[in-house]
Amino acid sequence: MYPRQLSGGMRMRASIARALVAKPRLLLMDEPFAAVDEITRHALDQQLRELWERDPITLIFVTHSVAEAVYLARRVVVLSARPATIVEDVVLELPEQRAPSLRFEASYAGNVGRVQQALSRGSGVSP
Repeated sequence: MYPRQLSGGMRMRASIARALVAKPRLLLMDEPFAAVDEITRHALDQQLRELWERDPITLIFVTHSVAEAVYLARRVVVLSARPATIVEDVVLELPEQRAPSLRFEASYAGNVGRVQQALSRGSGVSP
């Protein structure tokens, strides 16, 4: 298929593959899954976790999705509104290996709540 014929999810997979083929030590991903639907986003999150578990590299993943950040990360650095300062560096209390079913567990919800509270503090809006 030509690139223009690919779905948003397939384009993102191809983009990630292009980035990883060079075997980088650091990869910066700025809202890479923002333009896809929620089902595709969850599938891409899982595929990214599996890739990272097989070949760990330093990955900085920028997202506005608290749930996505908690699912993907070992730690989440929450920034305030402009000028951006670090509100909290949250070390997540979750298993290293993540299955999609984690999203339905109390431990996941608790970590999402911790990050959401930090985000609320940084925005100046009460939770």
